[in-house]
Amino acid sequence: MEALEELKVLPFKDLGYAKVDLHRELRQQHPETIYCAGKTPEQITGIFQCLAERSCNILGTRASKEAYDAVKEVFPTAQYLELPKLIVVNRQPIPKNPGKILVICAGTSDMPVAQEAGVTAELMGNEVEYLNDVGVAGLHRLLSYIDMLRQANVLIVVAGMEGALASVVGGLVNRPVVAVPTSVGYGASLGGMAALLAMLNSCAAGIAVVNIDNGFGAGRLAAMINTPAKTAE
Repeated sequence: MEALEELKVLPFKDLGYAKVDLHRELRQQHPETIYCAGKTPEQITGIFQCLAERSCNILGTRASKEAYDAVKEVFPTAQYLELPKLIVVNRQPIPKNPGKILVICAGTSDMPVAQEAGVTAELMGNEVEYLNDVGVAGLHRLLSYIDMLRQANVLIVVAGMEGALASVVGGLVNRPVVAVPTSVGYGASLGGMAALLAMLNSCAAGIAVVNIDNGFGAGRLAAMINTPAKTAE
């Protein structure tokens, strides 16, 4: 047990341009995720190769098609999800957790962020369902799926504009809600600030809010809520 605790703070691999955390999966049950924006295709591929030394499943977020093409040359089974801009390399089976995560999307324009959240949660071993285009401008659309909402163990609500959907959902269910403001909206939405502040000021209890457009963070949090805690034997 003492040796295991020591291993949790060891090691990383220094690639010069990145210090890759090789033991994150040991500490947090899931490996490091690669944020691809701002990195060259060569750097991204190098990090994928480094993580693959541990035979883990690897996720790259905010990735360009050019980056995917470079990764696919090394990992032929790599998948590219164009809408959320994700690169996925599955190297081992993913066990499924009990319970379901429901990703609710206010409008079609919010779907890239919603899919980033959903795919992240799926790769962390969760069953995910999607409910798209049910924003508050047509509230009857959401209410027609009330049974679906109440069957979920965790709900992720993705909305831009005024961000009101998170409060509505939070008032309808007795399960945790992870709210994701998006930068979708006209000028006064201030690039997602209006939705962010509305979600932070929600009067509905049980809502946690992540940063603007942070689908990955929402998927990770929802997965942590839905994953049974593992205890050392």
